[in-house]
Amino acid sequence: MSETAMELIDVKKNIGNKNIINGLSFSIHKGEVFGFIGPNGAGKTTTIRMMVGLMKITSGDVRILGQSVKSDFKDAISEVGAIVENPEMYPFMTGWQNLKHYARMMPGVTKERISEIVQLVGLEKPINDKVGKYSLGMRQRLGIAQALLHKPSVLILDEPTNGLDPAGIREIRQYIRKLAEQEHVAVIISSHLLSEIEQMCDRIGLIKNGEMIATQDVGAATKQTTSSEVIIEAEPANDAMEILKNEFNLSVSSSGNTLTIQTQRDAIPSIVQTFVQHDIQLFQISMTSSTLEDKFFELIGENTIE
Repeated sequence: MSETAMELIDVKKNIGNKNIINGLSFSIHKGEVFGFIGPNGAGKTTTIRMMVGLMKITSGDVRILGQSVKSDFKDAISEVGAIVENPEMYPFMTGWQNLKHYARMMPGVTKERISEIVQLVGLEKPINDKVGKYSLGMRQRLGIAQALLHKPSVLILDEPTNGLDPAGIREIRQYIRKLAEQEHVAVIISSHLLSEIEQMCDRIGLIKNGEMIATQDVGAATKQTTSSEVIIEAEPANDAMEILKNEFNLSVSSSGNTLTIQTQRDAIPSIVQTFVQHDIQLFQISMTSSTLEDKFFELIGENTIE
């Protein structure tokens, strides 16, 4: 098991008489990318603000490498880099000047470290250009570079691909994976782009109404766990239909030689084997694949995102 970088322990947030966050408990490990997802108003941003000390925790605790954000704030937060909203840089300064400016605020950041981070995020060529000329994707990468200057153990990114075109989204995705693997940073990403979370993250945590309702490996979250639609093209279709009904107790709809059933993924090999044993000619078999979006709606019990 990888070392725990950040741990939330029964974290609660009340505003007046309203419970915003209701006892969140989960951990993130070094070198993993953790996707923090949920519908609007679920409490993602509130939780992130408590993680980085921008909002007071009502009860519970956030620990970063074992240090408490509540009682050892300075030591704990020194291990965190974050972009909670859009990265703010000085447009009249170059990328290098911006990083040098921020480096002065943190002890021990050398010129060599700045060069190392510039290379890591792929900004070697434009680093001496004024930031006002940067694309949105370049500014996002510069923001990530700034957040990494002091070698944090945890990097928190709130909507890191917001407003980016497909090429920019792909760039940020690649750099985030690179950070986790090469810098061994625990990366926490809050995003509405579920397809990106699916490609970028190792694990996901799903929050709804201030409560964590699921934490799963991305592979496990998208694995077929419920019945899915399976389309079979077979001949003779009537014989195939009888086998599906009598031997597998399945309801079948048909159109010519195309049969449609609802079944588990694990049942498909047995169906194919039985068809072969009965000399049924099988031309095609396909099924809908589950996505993180499917799992998201299944878990939150809603059909739309606001």
